[in-house]
Amino acid sequence: MAGTLYLIPVPLGPSAPQDSLHPDVLTTVRPLRHFVVEQAKSARAFLKAAGTDLPLQELQLEELNEHSRPDAIEHLLAPLRAGHDVGLLSEAGCPAVADPGADLVALAQRENIRVVPLIGPSSLLLALMASGLNGQRFAFQGYLPAKDADRNKTLRELEAESRKRRQTQLFIETPYRNRAMFDAILQACQGTTRLCVATDLTLPGEFIRTLTVAQWKKQTPPEIERRPTVFLLLA
Repeated sequence: MAGTLYLIPVPLGPSAPQDSLHPDVLTTVRPLRHFVVEQAKSARAFLKAAGTDLPLQELQLEELNEHSRPDAIEHLLAPLRAGHDVGLLSEAGCPAVADPGADLVALAQRENIRVVPLIGPSSLLLALMASGLNGQRFAFQGYLPAKDADRNKTLRELEAESRKRRQTQLFIETPYRNRAMFDAILQACQGTTRLCVATDLTLPGEFIRTLTVAQWKKQTPPEIERRPTVFLLLA
């Protein structure tokens, strides 16, 4: 019988796992020997803080990230096929959401391997909850184009779609480009469109604010550079 693939959330930033994860998550993590992770170094730091029944050097960590070849993912199922449980870790938050782990989950589903998502922080849902925008109809767009012209075109398209469907649009950016994204939104979107900026969620420096684009233009820009941020807009 195949093992179970556990989708293990991790804190959204530098904090103790016990502060943001349910005790049942840590109970599930501790006996596992096999893990699929984005980066082995940060995963070991999390596992050390969470506590494991086995010494860290005895754990089997396989990396799955943006550099992984599609044909290399297949072998990550080997422990599951052999009957071992496996934990899938993201760098932050919930795995398989805006995360390369989704490819492993898809393979597991095709082979009828049991997949169990565990409770943990999701920056997307936390941002949506606190935004005051439409929480019944929303879409996550991932990363937008990096080039200015393409990004502005996409922002205008998302704004139009939001207006047509009354749909909240969520997207993220590489943290060192957050300020460029913020400025682009103010340039591309109409003054009446509401924009929420949600930064460092669950962390001591947490910042969440929703204003219209016109109101944001009158404010001092928020300090979001190099800080994990979710952008939400509703036209």
